[in-house]
Amino acid sequence: MFLFLLKLLAKLPLRWLHCLGSLLGIVVYLLPGRYRNRLQKNAAQAGYTEPAFARRAAAHTGAMILETPKVWLDAGSCLKKCVSDDEAVVQAALAEQRGVLYLTPHLGCFEITARVLVKHGPITVMFRPPRQAFIEPAMQVSRNMPGLNAVPASVRGIREFLRALKRGEAVGMLPDQVPSSGDGVWAPFFNKPAYTMTLAAKLALQADVPVVLTAGERLPKGKGWRIHYLRLDPPAEPTVENMVFAINQAMEQLIQRFPEQYLWSYNRYKIPPEAPAIPDSLKQ
Repeated sequence: MFLFLLKLLAKLPLRWLHCLGSLLGIVVYLLPGRYRNRLQKNAAQAGYTEPAFARRAAAHTGAMILETPKVWLDAGSCLKKCVSDDEAVVQAALAEQRGVLYLTPHLGCFEITARVLVKHGPITVMFRPPRQAFIEPAMQVSRNMPGLNAVPASVRGIREFLRALKRGEAVGMLPDQVPSSGDGVWAPFFNKPAYTMTLAAKLALQADVPVVLTAGERLPKGKGWRIHYLRLDPPAEPTVENMVFAINQAMEQLIQRFPEQYLWSYNRYKIPPEAPAIPDSLKQ
């Protein structure tokens, strides 16, 4: 039943989905509660304190939710609506023929980027199984795309990543998901300590591959998405901690291009059980 509903939504014009999603996003935001408080607090931490900004961010969250069925189930029409001014960044990374690690934060339409990158060659992406079991069939259908190999966030998935990079192929993952205890380090994110995954940094260092951050900026009036690419400048001292810091800084730069479309309601600053104490050097 849920998959049937998604298929119906996927048939609607993108402009309708964005308009309806924006309206629903604002309605939910206007209800007092944890969602609204977290969105406001996280946006303010990054310097975005205006009430109008928070409302626009909530609207984009709603648009992101309702555009997802169309991206999943009608990828062909969505890809025709994608443009980019940064293709040279991708071409330069691919020219090195060492594989590429793409990092896609919770910014804009993060479901479209891997599908766009398939045109450059096979890409293996990592996912976490949804908490709600009824969503899994829809995700399985959405991952059924030539050139796109989805692997779970597990030891098996990491091995698949390393094999793909060894073949000179691309891999992609979300770098701003809060890791479980013991799988991260504390690093600043908009001037506040955030427990940050080390997997992306370890992969980049171990495989010695270019790291490119990417995001799909949602364009107005259902026109589609502008795909952004940002090449990561590796730290002078290539340690895991330094690479994590560099990734967070690069994410900030990308988010600042269109900040209303970051998922500020995501609990980015949560502290997992048994996480190490925040270092004194990062405490404000």
